[in-house]
Amino acid sequence: MPSLFQPSPEFARILDQDDPLRSFRDKFVFPQHKGEPVLYFCGNSLGLQPVAVREAVNAELDHWGEYAVEGHFRGEKPWMYYHKFLTESTARLVGALPHEVVVMNTLSVNLHLMMVSFYRPAGKRYKIIMEAGAFPSDQYAVESQVRFHGYDPADAIIEISPREGEDTLRNADILDTISRHGEETALVLFPGIQYYTGQYFDLENITKAAHQAGAYAGFDLAHTAGNMMLRLHDWGPDFAVWCSYKYLNSGPGGPSGVFVHERHASNPELPRFAGWWGHDEDSRFRMEKGFNPMYGAAGWQLSNAQILSFAAHLASLKIFDEAEMYRLRSKSLLMTAYLEYTLNNARARGLDFRIITPGYKNARGCQLSLLTGPGGRALFDRLTEQGVVADWREPNVIRFAPVPLYNSFTDIWKLGNLL
Repeated sequence: MPSLFQPSPEFARILDQDDPLRSFRDKFVFPQHKGEPVLYFCGNSLGLQPVAVREAVNAELDHWGEYAVEGHFRGEKPWMYYHKFLTESTARLVGALPHEVVVMNTLSVNLHLMMVSFYRPAGKRYKIIMEAGAFPSDQYAVESQVRFHGYDPADAIIEISPREGEDTLRNADILDTISRHGEETALVLFPGIQYYTGQYFDLENITKAAHQAGAYAGFDLAHTAGNMMLRLHDWGPDFAVWCSYKYLNSGPGGPSGVFVHERHASNPELPRFAGWWGHDEDSRFRMEKGFNPMYGAAGWQLSNAQILSFAAHLASLKIFDEAEMYRLRSKSLLMTAYLEYTLNNARARGLDFRIITPGYKNARGCQLSLLTGPGGRALFDRLTEQGVVADWREPNVIRFAPVPLYNSFTDIWKLGNLL
């Protein structure tokens, strides 16, 4: 079947002219290379800075200067309630009810907090099912949680690998593994998108399989939030966590989001590590003993908000509200297809790589991963010298992620031209 794309700069300009989201590019700050914006394809690692962030952070610095400690209760956005200013936008972003989400801490901290509540090994049900080759922070969190409960990771962690000769997991193998090990499984923990291959997993059916097996289901959505359409409330996982510095463009070390399904919103039997900020806000300042959690995900908070990073996150979330996730996903599908076409043209001219990200549009997000040959690192370094900001992952993968908020089709054409 002939491609609908054409390998010319004129065609890329036409795609840009027809793009209803093209103006959002101007809302971001691009690093420069020889006086021109870099070709930035690394939003899957760190998103660009929104222009509005500087004003948002400065506003909180002014708030601090004007009110000092009274800033917790006075001004346009009192700090005591700051997490609430993020709630509605966050819920829309991940397809949740407002009381099912909260922004707090950072990703690995929140993953541990969720596992305190939702990894409850007992008797023969003590194992965790996850993908082999998970991002190291998830591997370390799971290993340490298992050891904390007195189990050997070699026995208590069931890892699912791709079949021999294949790069990605088959959904049928994931569901079959959950079914076969169901009686001994306490938690099924998966990413939304696999960081190395860019594969997007079937979160809805993984959740169903975990619950049918009598296990909890949880997801790390670090590479998924702001990238894919999510319907967490409808799909029904017990929890999910994500960071905000990748596709959500909220700055290095930006705050993390948490989803806890409403079925757990007021379950006093569910263990958790408690903190002052998770206590009922109406009685918080009585300083009394006896933890009384706020309803919903907010009851998992430990500490008051990191205001400056929350301000940056709020500035970014406002952009998502304006752009709307369904429109971003629509553009992303077209951009990723155009990138795939461009990369395949380069490969046909002799470059040594193959795309290991699934070709099926509903099994991937923005990212395409190139498995390179012996010259892969040299190719990556050469692109870097030419002003391309991409991502190298050991041992031999280059990751490109055209982000619909700020990348253009001309960016993709220029990358193909360099290749």
